Amino acid sequence: MPLFGNTFSPKKTPPRKCASLSSLHTLDRSLREVELGLECGPPVMKIEGQSWKFDGGHWTTESGGTVSNKEMQRLKEKNEQLQEENNLLKLKIEILMDMLTEMAVDYHTMENEVEEIKNQHRRNK
Repeated sequence: MPLFGNTFSPKKTPPRKCASLSSLHTLDRSLREVELGLECGPPVMKIEGQSWKFDGGHWTTESGGTVSNKEMQRLKEKNEQLQEENNLLKLKIEILMDMLTEMAVDYHTMENEVEEIKNQHRRNK
């Protein structure tokens, strides 16, 4: 019995006899694609009864694509217009808040000046 030697040596596993027990590898390529579903097209989905297909990096409708593309373009333009209007309104609100802050500071400054004048007037009496 060795002192520092390796006493545990497992047996090596025997190689597999058969790579696959499935008969699908014997089918020709076209039958294999049908059976395994290897022939997949572009992704397709249905939204509200309209079928959309992802083709060339863009979603397009499978039927009547020209009408929906015009509608999509119109919606994009409307979206841009609304975003510009929203940005303008945010700018106006920011300007109004600045004006309100400035008026509040002026009001408090005037109020303090009036109090000081009243105090001086009372001391002078």
